[in-house]
Amino acid sequence: MFEINIIKNKIKSYEEKINDIRGFFNYEEKKNTIRKINLKLNNPEIWNNPKIINKINKEKINLKKTLFKIEKIIFKLKIIKEEFELNLKEKKKNFNNLLISLGELKNMIKKMEFYFCFSNIEDSFNCYLDIQAGSGGIDAQDWAKIMLRMYLKWLDQKRFKVKIIHESNNEASGIKSVTAHIIGPYAFGWLRTETGIHRLVRKSPFNAGSKRHTSFASVFVYPEIDDSINIEIKNSDLRIDVYRASGAGGQHVNRTESAVRITHLPTGIVTQCQNNRSQHKNKENAIKQIKCKLYQLELRKKNKNKKNIEKNKSDIAWGNQIRSYILDNSRIKDLRTKIETRNVQNVLNGELDQFIESSLKLGV
Repeated sequence: MFEINIIKNKIKSYEEKINDIRGFFNYEEKKNTIRKINLKLNNPEIWNNPKIINKINKEKINLKKTLFKIEKIIFKLKIIKEEFELNLKEKKKNFNNLLISLGELKNMIKKMEFYFCFSNIEDSFNCYLDIQAGSGGIDAQDWAKIMLRMYLKWLDQKRFKVKIIHESNNEASGIKSVTAHIIGPYAFGWLRTETGIHRLVRKSPFNAGSKRHTSFASVFVYPEIDDSINIEIKNSDLRIDVYRASGAGGQHVNRTESAVRITHLPTGIVTQCQNNRSQHKNKENAIKQIKCKLYQLELRKKNKNKKNIEKNKSDIAWGNQIRSYILDNSRIKDLRTKIETRNVQNVLNGELDQFIESSLKLGV
């Protein structure tokens, strides 16, 4: 009898949680949207415009991914309830399999509930990740390169698509700055709390005496805005510079001035793009980044409790760090969540979930 009451209570609790999930993700609305999309796709005229078709299909795929996860949970609960009713009817006394199934359902619900952290509209967007070496000379540039590797490994684990659209390398070692385009569901939501200064303390491999050295690098994450958000930029507010791209890309990239750097004069925002052979495409991408950064800047201004992100970026040094990586003491500490770990190598190999998930839950 005791087990029966436990199972009944768990089923009731999980039903309520699933209803909350359905509400948060606008389950019924998404189903209606898919029906409307299917009607649009049945119209032969629309197939003459590949851009619209690609946009609609992309929206449909993202909607179906979310619906599939919710429907999987709903179906799991349905099977559990049916099995429970059958066990009661047949007067079975062993409910171990049901309790195991309820444990699996709990984990499925927990994963979906985590997405409640992504309550901002832009959280579901793709995003850009900027890493910039700060004070600390060649050590800081090496640290920026290590950080890029760390994020690339984490993004690979999460199955996000990544395109490096700009990279400024140091001739000796490391990188001065890099911009990556992150593509996938809730890319900005996952990464937005990583914005800030990351401090490294270690015995410098670039110092003959292996002295202890402190370096800094900044991370800036901003959403890729869609076509429905209109950000107006005056041509007179832009300074456009072209230059030869560096790094990989073949002879064509290195002998033509295809790389583009754009400065938004009123705000001082700078974006760069060099991953395309076409100067026109690089310019287009750089302007798109400007718009994304301006959009993020406006969002920050509206939230009076948060500091202006560009102001924070200006001083990549002491006092602004969000996380310290003290390698010679095998310790990494997040200064916002107070989470501390000694699994340094695991973190540098992309195991960032403990920091990211905690910061999202705390709303930092």
